Amino acid sequence: MTILGGRPTGLTSFSLDDDLDSRARLVVVGNGMAGARLVEEVLERGGAEQFRITVLGDEPHGNYNRIMLSPVLAGESHEDDIVLNSHDWYADNGVHLRAGVRAERIDTAAKTVLGSDGSVTPYDHLVLATGSYSFIPPMAGVRRDDGSLLPGVYGFRTIDETRAMLEATGRCRRAVVMGGGLLGLEAARALQSHGLQVELVHAMPWLMNAQLDAEAGAILKRSVESLGIAVHLDVLATEVLGTEHVEGVVLKDGRRLDCDLLVVAAGVRPHTDVALRSGLEVERGIVVDDRLRTDDPDVYAIGECAQHRGSVYGLVQPAWEHARVLADVLTGADPDAEYHGSRTATKLKVAGVDVATMGVNTPEREDDEFLVISEPKRGVHLSVVIRDDRLIGATLLGDTRKVAFLTQAFDRGAPLPEERIRLLVDLSDGAEEVGVAEMPADSQVCNCNGVSKGDICGAVAGGCGSVGAVMDATRAGKGCGSCKSLVKQIVEWAADGDVAEDPAASYYVPGVPLAKPELMAAIREQDLRSVSAVFAALAPGGQEDARSKMGLTSLLKMVWGVDFVPEKDGEFINDRVHANIQRDGTFSVVPQMKGGVTTPAQLRRIAEVAEKYEVPMVKVTGGQRIDLLGVRKEDLPAMWADLGMPSGYAYGKSFRTVKTCVGSDFCRFGLGDSTQLGIDLETRFQGIESPAKMKLAVVGCPRNCAEAYVKDVGVVAIGNGRWEVYVGGAAGATVRKGDLLATVDSPQEVLRLTGRFLQYYRENANWLERTYDFVPRVGLERIRAVLLEDSEGIVAQLDANMQRSIDAYTDPWGQDGREPATPGQFRTSLPLVALPKVPVR
Repeated sequence: MTILGGRPTGLTSFSLDDDLDSRARLVVVGNGMAGARLVEEVLERGGAEQFRITVLGDEPHGNYNRIMLSPVLAGESHEDDIVLNSHDWYADNGVHLRAGVRAERIDTAAKTVLGSDGSVTPYDHLVLATGSYSFIPPMAGVRRDDGSLLPGVYGFRTIDETRAMLEATGRCRRAVVMGGGLLGLEAARALQSHGLQVELVHAMPWLMNAQLDAEAGAILKRSVESLGIAVHLDVLATEVLGTEHVEGVVLKDGRRLDCDLLVVAAGVRPHTDVALRSGLEVERGIVVDDRLRTDDPDVYAIGECAQHRGSVYGLVQPAWEHARVLADVLTGADPDAEYHGSRTATKLKVAGVDVATMGVNTPEREDDEFLVISEPKRGVHLSVVIRDDRLIGATLLGDTRKVAFLTQAFDRGAPLPEERIRLLVDLSDGAEEVGVAEMPADSQVCNCNGVSKGDICGAVAGGCGSVGAVMDATRAGKGCGSCKSLVKQIVEWAADGDVAEDPAASYYVPGVPLAKPELMAAIREQDLRSVSAVFAALAPGGQEDARSKMGLTSLLKMVWGVDFVPEKDGEFINDRVHANIQRDGTFSVVPQMKGGVTTPAQLRRIAEVAEKYEVPMVKVTGGQRIDLLGVRKEDLPAMWADLGMPSGYAYGKSFRTVKTCVGSDFCRFGLGDSTQLGIDLETRFQGIESPAKMKLAVVGCPRNCAEAYVKDVGVVAIGNGRWEVYVGGAAGATVRKGDLLATVDSPQEVLRLTGRFLQYYRENANWLERTYDFVPRVGLERIRAVLLEDSEGIVAQLDANMQRSIDAYTDPWGQDGREPATPGQFRTSLPLVALPKVPVR
C-alpha cells in the first residue's frame, strides 16, 4: 500500500442515496493537475451545494505537481513537497476520490462511466481530464514480448516512474536520456547530480526546438555541455540493447551508447483512448468547442487531452484557463463563459539556466520586426518579434531580467518603446519601466500554479502578512520557483511595505521549524544523535526534508562529536567520498601540508602517485598545498593509501587550512614564528565541522605576506611575543578586512582564543553563513564581551565543546575511510566529459 500526502490509497466503498440527494452528479475522469484544478474552481464557486463530485484517477495517489518531478528526481525536493491535494483534502471537501481506478469506457446513452475495477459510475456532467502519457518511440528491443518496457527503461511522467529512477540511481552508472526538450534536459541534469555519466539524444537539430530558435538552442547546448552532459543532436535512436536489462542504445548513424539506465522524454501524447472507445470525436486530442464541450453536450474535456480550434496545449497555463471557464459554465457563475485559446508564456529554469519564452520565436511575415542580442560566451540569447507595433513573441535565455515588462507587453499589448533595444536592455536614462503597481490584476505571475497578481493581492488583503504565508495560501512560487522574486515584489507593494518576516526565515534548516539555539537544545534534551532521529522527533509529521540533511549532519557532528551516528544520505557527495567533485565528475584530492610546509619525501610520493593514477593536473593551491585534479572516483581509496598523508579538507564545510609566511626563522622582517603557530593551529582544529568553510592564516609581521587580514581568522605577529587576532575577513567574491578581536601575549593564547571564536561561530552561525557575514551580524563588541569578558558565562562550555570535537577527529583517508560505507560509495561514474591531460613533470 502506498501513501502520498495523506491517507493510504486504494479502493474505498462509497454509496449515496440518490433519492435523498438531489444534487447533480459531476464526474471527473483524471486526477492530474487539470482535473483537480477544475474541482477546486467548482468548489470555490459554491459547487459543493450543486454537485456530488466523484474523481477517478489512474494513479493511487492524491493530486501532485508534475512540474516538480525533476527536483524530486534530483533529490532537491521530497515527493511529499509536491503534493497539491492529499487524500484528506478530498474527504474534507466532500469529494469522492477513487484513486487507482481507470475509466475504461463511457456509455454516453446511459450516462455512466465503466471503471477498471468493474464499477459503474453514473453522471449528469462528465469531464475528461485524462492528460498525456510519455511517448515511447518505436525502437527495436524497447519492449518485451508482453508489451512492458525493458527493465531499466523509464518514461518520466509520474511519481512512480520517478521513484523507480531514484532507486535505480543507486546501482546504475551510465544513463542515456532521449529527448532534448524541457523534461529531457531536467532529467539529464537530475541524474547527473546522482553521479551518473549522462548522454542526451535529441532527434531535432537544436535543444528545446519547440520554444527556442536555432541560435538560442545552440547556446543552450553549450551551457548543458559545460555541465558535463554529452549532447547528440539531429539523430534518432533505433534500437535498445539488452535482454534482461537495458545495456545501451544504437543510433541511426550506427553509433552505440552504452547505458544501464534509459529515460525516454521524447514528448507526450494526449490520453484519448477512453474517448475513442466511447465514440467521441478525436483528432490529435479530444475535440472541444469554446465551452469545452465534446460532441456530446454532457461530456467536456480540459487540459492536455483537449483539442480546441486545432490546438493541443502541453502546458499548465491553458489547463488553468480551461478549468476556470468550465467551472463558470457548470456552476452558472458565468453561463456564457467561453475559452478562445491561450497566449502561452513560460518562465522556468532548465538544467540551471533561466529561460523565458512567449509567443513565436522567429518572424513569420516579411514585415515582422526581429531584434536579437546574442552573447554565446555568457550563455545569453535575447530576442523579440514585433508585428504592427505589438509584441508577438520573445525569447530570453540566460538573462530574464526583462521578463516582467515583456510579459505585460505580450499579454496586454502595452505600448512598445520607439527604440526597440529597450525591450531587451536597460539603457539607464532614467526612464521608468512598468512596475508591479501598473500590472493588471489578472496578470499571470506563477505559470506553474496559475496564480495572478490579483490572487496575491487578495491573499494579502485576507490577512496573509508575509511572503511565505502568501505563497502557502496561493501556491505562487511553489512550482519551479522562478517567479519568487516577482511574488515578493507584489506582496510588498500590496502590503504597502508592511510585510512580516516569515517565521521560516529563522529556521536553521527548512525542514525543522526551530531556530538554531532551540534546535540544539532539543537535540541535546532528546538525545537525538542522527539526522533521521531529528526528523522523527522535530519535523512536522516526522517528514524528512532533503534540503535539511547536510546542515543537520554538520550540526550533529558538532554537538555530539564521536557519539554522532552518521547516515550517508545526509552528506553531500564531497563528504561521502572525502574529495572535491569537479565539473566533469572527477575529483580533486588535496593532501594535508600543515602551514604549507612539506618535505622532499612527501613531494616524491605525490609525484609517484600522480603518475601512477594518471592525474591530469597537479596544481599548487592558494592555500599552500598541492592539488591532484581529475582523479577518478573508483581510484580514491587506493590513492589515499599510496599517499599515506592525511586529508587536507579542501572539500567540506569545515576547517580548511592555515596559510603561513616564512616567519622569523628565515625572514629578516619576521617578528614571530608564524610557520610553527600555523602548524599548531591546523593540528589542533583540523577537520572540525562548521556551518561553512573556515580559512585561517598566520603572518610573522604586519607586512601580511600570507594575507591574514582577509581570513576567517587571521593572526599577525607584532613583536615582543605579542599577536593580533583578526576575525571575519574575506578575500573571495566578497572582500572584507577582518576585525581586530584582541591582542594576546603568546601562541598558547592564540590557540585558546581561536578555539573559542570558532566554537562560538559554530554554535551561533546560520547554515552556510561565513564568518564575514556572522561577525557584522552579531557585532564585534558583543563577540568581544562574550569571548574576552565571559559576559554570558559560556567560555568554559565553549572550550569544552571545542575539545569534544577535537577529540572526535579521525582522518577520513585512514583505513576506515578506504573501506566503502555502501557498495556504491566509490563506484565509477566517469568520465563525463573528456578533458585534456596536463603532463606531470
